Amino acid sequence: MEATKKLNGKAVGKWLSNNAIIMMMLAITLIVGIIHPNFFSGTNMINLFKNVSIRYIIALGISGCLITTGNDLSAGRLAGFAACLACIFAQTEGASGKFYPNMPTLSTPVVFILVIAICAIVGLCNGLVVSYLKVQPFIATLGMQQVVYGICLVYTGGTPIGSLNKNFTSLASNTILKVPVLIWIALIVAVCFWFLYNKTRHGKYMYAIGGNEAAAEVAGVNVHATKIRIYILASCMFGLAGCLLAAKSGGASVNTAMGYELDAIAACTIGGVSTTGGVGTVPGVLVGVLVFELMKVALQFMNVNSSYTYIVQGLVIIVAVAIDIRKYLAKK
Repeated sequence: MEATKKLNGKAVGKWLSNNAIIMMMLAITLIVGIIHPNFFSGTNMINLFKNVSIRYIIALGISGCLITTGNDLSAGRLAGFAACLACIFAQTEGASGKFYPNMPTLSTPVVFILVIAICAIVGLCNGLVVSYLKVQPFIATLGMQQVVYGICLVYTGGTPIGSLNKNFTSLASNTILKVPVLIWIALIVAVCFWFLYNKTRHGKYMYAIGGNEAAAEVAGVNVHATKIRIYILASCMFGLAGCLLAAKSGGASVNTAMGYELDAIAACTIGGVSTTGGVGTVPGVLVGVLVFELMKVALQFMNVNSSYTYIVQGLVIIVAVAIDIRKYLAKK
């Protein structure tokens, strides 16, 4: 009986240690909610979950890269480029300053398909460079980040794009069973990712590569093909998120979604996705994104200067990665 108590005590202590950031952030949001009762108001929570939905989709895309000890720093810029493309394709006919004056307004499904297909090509390039040229994912995707940003600047001329078709922008305001469509889309994507990660050969290969790439290759896993699929899927998620962000904002510019990749990486790490590879779950990523967004909204309610908000976010990222590495070293 005494041994069980000690074991439980150790287990609780270990859990608290591993989830210290989550507990700290939840405590902060609870305190802010007590001081500012409207923090937990229905309107604020709906806006929060809409933001979480878009960032969750980006984080799910990056999670596969992280699980295989990779990364994708092109996420934010690619989502921004996708948002600009979606706005161009969804502009209303006859709108002032229409990007392509003679192009008819495309239907919403066609806009999504075109944008995601273009983003998939970028993901294919990332996957090929990482798999066959053996460039470190950090360097490969950092380079692609700059390439995508440059292409977006040249293509759009740095001009903000608006005047969108109402059928497209209604995605951000419509509800199904009183739940915003954005949240439904994020939930559907999450279910698909859970199935992919837990019930398919691709998921098993992904975790095997993250655990020990050399051993996975010896066991017959096609490492190159798996990594390429991971980076293509990640870019498709960035494209989807960019489209949803454009619909929610009603427009886009070259700076749309800037820095989203860092938030996504931080959220994944907070949610239990290990930067050392082989570990990560879809529900865990959701917890990480939700907690990270709660912290940012709480800081806004506390009237913390936005400049200090960046400092806090940066410290959270450093601490989260440090805890992750400590857990990895403890296992070794």
